[in-house]
Amino acid sequence: MEQRYLERRYFLSATLAAAGLAVFAPRALAAAMDAAMDAAMDDEHAGHDMSGHDMGGAAAKPAAAGLPTAPDGLALLPVSAWPAGAALRALPLLTNTAAAGSFAATLGAAPARPALVQGKVTEVWAYNGTSPGPLIEAREGDTVEIRFRNGLPQPTTVHWHGLPVPADQDGGPHTPVAPGAERIYRFVLPKGCAGTYWYHPHPHDHTPEQIFRGLAGAFIVRAADDPLAGIPEQHLFISDLKLAADASIPLNGADDWMDGREGQFVLINGQREPRISVAGTQRWRIWNACSARYLRISLAGGHMHQVGTDGGLLEAPLAIDELLLAPAERAELIVSGTGEGKLMALRYDRQKMGAAPAEADRLLASVSFTAGKAVALPKSLRRIADLGKPQASKRVVFSETMSMAGGKHQMAFLINGKAFDMHRADWQSRRGEVELWELVNDSHMDHPCHLHGTQFQVVERVRGGKAVREPFRAWRDTVNLRPGETVRVKLRFAHAGLYMAHCHVIEHEAQGMMALVKVV
Repeated sequence: MEQRYLERRYFLSATLAAAGLAVFAPRALAAAMDAAMDAAMDDEHAGHDMSGHDMGGAAAKPAAAGLPTAPDGLALLPVSAWPAGAALRALPLLTNTAAAGSFAATLGAAPARPALVQGKVTEVWAYNGTSPGPLIEAREGDTVEIRFRNGLPQPTTVHWHGLPVPADQDGGPHTPVAPGAERIYRFVLPKGCAGTYWYHPHPHDHTPEQIFRGLAGAFIVRAADDPLAGIPEQHLFISDLKLAADASIPLNGADDWMDGREGQFVLINGQREPRISVAGTQRWRIWNACSARYLRISLAGGHMHQVGTDGGLLEAPLAIDELLLAPAERAELIVSGTGEGKLMALRYDRQKMGAAPAEADRLLASVSFTAGKAVALPKSLRRIADLGKPQASKRVVFSETMSMAGGKHQMAFLINGKAFDMHRADWQSRRGEVELWELVNDSHMDHPCHLHGTQFQVVERVRGGKAVREPFRAWRDTVNLRPGETVRVKLRFAHAGLYMAHCHVIEHEAQGMMALVKVV
C-alpha cells in the first residue's frame, strides 16, 4: 500500500516537472491555465526561463535582491517585516443586542485597509472591520439571529462551521448573498452542542479567495453545566497570510492550487509570535483556521491536557505531549507550567508536491508561566453516549486524477470518482437514522474531511491493513485522512435538506473534492 502511494507521488511530481509547471487549477481558471501552459511551452522551445510565471492568476513580481520568493517566483515580504512579540490580544466580541435566551447581532463582510507591516497598507476582507472577525459567544438553547450584510464585490455566505443547523441556515453554496444584499440567519442552538466552532464564507467558486483574504471568525457555544467554567480561558485563533513584497495579498499560484495555500505569516488572533501569559492553570481554545496548513502543536516548557475536540468536551482529560490539528479542526486544552515556554507548530509531512519548501518547526508564541491558583481537573467531564448500531452505510473515497487528454494538462480532486456538481446529490440519508460512513483516502496526500449538518464519532482507523479503534469517544465535524487510510465514523443528521461533505484544504474543495448528501 505504501509503495503504491510513493509510486503515484513520484509519477505526479515527475510528470508535472516535465511539463514545466504544476497545473492543479479550479475549473474557473482552466482556460487561463491552458493559455499559460501554451505560453510556457512556447517559451521553453525558445529557451526562455519560466521561473517567474504564475499559473494561478496572481500578479507575479520578480524577486528583488534579498527578498524571499514563492515557488512561482512571486516576491514575498520577509517574515521579519511583521512585528512580533506583543502581548496576545483578546478577540473582539460581537455584541449581543437581545435579551437572555437569544443572541442577535449584525455582521458584515467588506474590504478593510489595515497597516499590517510598517509603512504599508494591505487590503483585507474582514467581518465588521476586523480579521479575524468578532467572536460570537452564545449558550445552549439560545435562538441566534444574525443579520448579515455583504459589502464584497462577490457573492458570499456565512457557514456556521460545525454547528448542527438547518440546511437553509448552514451558509452553503446554494444560498448565496449577492454583493450589496443582506439576509438573516436564524437557528436554535440545541442542548448538548456546547463547543468550539467558527464561521467563514462558503460560496461556490469564491471560497478560497474570501478565506485567504481574511474572512473567518470564532464562535463559542457555552453550557450551563460546564465543569471547567471556573478555569481562566484564552482563545488562540490561528490563521496564516501570504503577502507579496508590496504587502498586497496575491491570488493563488499553481503550487497553492496543488498543495493548498500556506502563507509565510502564521498568526494568532492576527498577531505574529505573540506573548501569552499563563497564571497557574488556563483553558485554551485553539482553532486551525488556515486554508491548508497543518498544526502539530507542542508546548515546550509546559504541560497539556486535552479536554475537548470540535464538538465540545471529552469524557475525561487526556494528558498529551503534542496534538495534530488539521485545517478546520479545533481543540480545548488545559495548560500549566513554570518559567518560560514556547508554543510550537512542529514539522508535519502531509506529502505536498511541487516546489514546496521543506517542512520545519515554527514558533507560534512565547509563553510565560507564573504562579497562580492550582486547579485539580475532574476525572470525568461529561458522558458521551455511543450512537449505537448503524442502520445504513456510506463510502466516501477521496482521490485525484491527472491526464493529458486532448493535449491539455488536466488535474482533478474527486470524491467517489466525481467532481462536485451543485445540482447532483451524491447520497441520500434519512433524518434521525444512525449511519456508518467509511472515509477513504485513495490519494497520495493528507485530506481533512469535513461534514456539514452533523457531528460524528470516530470508530476506528485502518491503515496498512491494520485497524485501530479510536482511543476515546468525542464529537467531531472534521477528521484527517492520511494517504491510504480509511476512517470509519458514526453519525446522525437532525435536519432535512442538502449538506456538504468535502476536503477542508480549501483549494482542493474548490477544485471538485466536495459532494452533496440529501437528508430526507
